[in-house]
Amino acid sequence: MSRVARMTFAAAIEKALECAMADDERVVIFGEDVQMLRRNLYVRFGEKRVRPAPISESAFLGAAVGAAMAGLRPVVEIMMIDFIAVCFDALLNHAAKVDAFSGGRWKVPLVVRASCGGGYGDGGQHEQSLWGMLAGVPGLSVVVPSNPADAAGLMLSAIEDEGPVVYMEHKLLSDYWLDYLGSGRRNTVSFDVPPAGAEGDVPEPPAPVPIGKARRLRDGSDLAIISLGVGVHRSLEAAEVLSREGVETTVIDLRSVAPLDREAIVDAARKTGRVLVVDEDYLSFGLSGEVAALLAESGSAARFARVATEGTIPYARHLEDQVLPNVDRILQAATDLGVRS
Repeated sequence: MSRVARMTFAAAIEKALECAMADDERVVIFGEDVQMLRRNLYVRFGEKRVRPAPISESAFLGAAVGAAMAGLRPVVEIMMIDFIAVCFDALLNHAAKVDAFSGGRWKVPLVVRASCGGGYGDGGQHEQSLWGMLAGVPGLSVVVPSNPADAAGLMLSAIEDEGPVVYMEHKLLSDYWLDYLGSGRRNTVSFDVPPAGAEGDVPEPPAPVPIGKARRLRDGSDLAIISLGVGVHRSLEAAEVLSREGVETTVIDLRSVAPLDREAIVDAARKTGRVLVVDEDYLSFGLSGEVAALLAESGSAARFARVATEGTIPYARHLEDQVLPNVDRILQAATDLGVRS
């Protein structure tokens, strides 16, 4: 019988990294302050495998692309996904294209680890999600776990993957990030942290989670809500409210944006006839639009709605709450779809 351990979201990622580094000496970590941030890994594996980098994301991500092509399996920490802007060339024009340009002769087994998401009052330069933009780049995989078990499992699968994977962890799920950016310094600000995402049971040792495979968390015949990251927990909370009103909801955790589990989405649409995408990324030209296109191309007649981030995220918490997806906005979208009065 397999064992499980209770872990926080951040600890589950750390455990996955530890297991991967113990199993494969090619796995290395690059990033700013990583010898402090990953001190347990640094103590165990040493400075050659947990390597600090200067504050130049373009420099160390570019170096990691070369290291991956030369045989290592780097995990590069970009801190916040917003900072991908300063090193996007290495990811967009190099890591993502090497396999195709070389006819498969060269691989880039690289993981770019970055925090994402808002809900704690840090504004639009630090709280973006951007997984839609990244998933639109051919050759990149993009994963977004919503709970500790998936956080560990997707990290293992990302490290084992033969191509570049962007691994995104929502800051509201990570005790490490909350302590650094949130409650540890700003006790006057409250955060809506989903307890089921911030802590949970993780297999020991952690089990890989397939990239590109969604998970159905709840079954219902009236409405399908599709989400990822913290949005999964907002969706589950809304589903509980709807259930008390007699509306039964399917909730799907995508877990991966690229590749996208198209079959799971289409099946949910056919079963319920109504699809609602809850997406903390931007409304325009992103994941929610891709799901709408997929349903149209599949011939689905399902009614469709979306709750997403509609513009630049403001600093003020009361304004931020109006911009980001939340339970009230999900329930209003369900009303608009005709499943509640």
